[in-house]
Amino acid sequence: MKHTDLALSRRTVLTAAAAASMGSLPAWAQDKAPIQFATLLDFTRVYTFLTAEYSQGQQDYINLVNQEGGIDGHPIKLIIKDHASYPERGIALYNEAKAAGAVFFDFLSSPVANALMPRVDEDHMPMIAFAHGRADAADGDAFPYVFPSAAIYRSQAALLLKYIDEQEGGLKGKKIAFVHIDSAFGKEPIELIERVAKTKGFELKLYPYPVPGTEQAATWSEVRKNRPDKIIIWGAGPGQGVHSQRRHQRHRAQGHPLGDLAVRKRHVGLQGQRGGGRQARHPGQHRHRSGDPEAHRRQGGHARQGQRRQGQGRHHLLQHRRGQHGNRGAGGQAGHAKGGAPLTGEKIKAGYETIKDFTAEGLMPPLTITAKDHQGGGAGMISEWDGKQWAPKSDWGSAYQDVVWDLIKEDIAKSKEKK
Repeated sequence: MKHTDLALSRRTVLTAAAAASMGSLPAWAQDKAPIQFATLLDFTRVYTFLTAEYSQGQQDYINLVNQEGGIDGHPIKLIIKDHASYPERGIALYNEAKAAGAVFFDFLSSPVANALMPRVDEDHMPMIAFAHGRADAADGDAFPYVFPSAAIYRSQAALLLKYIDEQEGGLKGKKIAFVHIDSAFGKEPIELIERVAKTKGFELKLYPYPVPGTEQAATWSEVRKNRPDKIIIWGAGPGQGVHSQRRHQRHRAQGHPLGDLAVRKRHVGLQGQRGGGRQARHPGQHRHRSGDPEAHRRQGGHARQGQRRQGQGRHHLLQHRRGQHGNRGAGGQAGHAKGGAPLTGEKIKAGYETIKDFTAEGLMPPLTITAKDHQGGGAGMISEWDGKQWAPKSDWGSAYQDVVWDLIKEDIAKSKEKK
């Protein structure tokens, strides 16, 4: 997973979609039957570095939505279960939640999401695949009920390449190292980078390190030996702390201050979990509505804040939304449904596909979802940890979307050939 704010952005996207179709929000959501969303996540096995916080972000936001009237007077109820990233368990929990009346699903696990994508399309049950799952889920024609609702990994890698090309001396003739965790997530951007390398004229070298990422010494030894001009880091989980600690120790031993511009400018990347240090504050992180979870907690309300991840890192991070893992879970719960109660999967899908220039009050780049594009434009920004806070290094924007969509269409064609 990425360091970006899946929670607030995710649930904001879904609640937006659900609310739009059903009308205005009454004062309190307590008199009508609840609308059930199923957040079937991995609390115990692979994504333990973020799931608790992510889920708490979802719960905080849903509490606020319910206190402000729910959706057309219907409160939202979350079904929260642990699938531990086992596809067979995820499928069983999906069946249970659907039988219980759930009309929307979030799995936060590529293996589970990938296993269920054909099923949710068949059942007309929308699912969000925020920061996980297959890239071709962005194609609404191929997967009408799956909504990445944010820049997929290839779009994020494209933004990093564009930033290097335009702001850091260009790509042509450069040696670029791609240091990545050796998993499906870590490999996802490679085809995009290889394709751009051919047109931009740079040399790409791949440096995988084994899952879960706690042992990277051999990988970084190879990186140092080949002396690349730029290093793109694509990691997740505990490996991120290992990478940051080793790099900072090495730079101190070589006499580089941690804030040294040359040191920082050589590393760009995406992290699933930042290493220890001060809490990261992303641009726009505090642009919440008047009823934001933290303010509500201080005022004695029932919304709770999950543990906030600590962050440090001196390299650029791709940020397609802002905030912490808790904020991510919030954002996905905000899609819009069309047609009024009772809320159905078809209505949520229709609502999603009317979202236009949605920013969650500055929390995320303008998101426009159409029947064909469930990624929403593939926009993001580059930000940098300056030792005290996250500072924006670019405006919101997208990059190489023609290449991104060429690869998506090729993936879909390959899938059809296999059937």
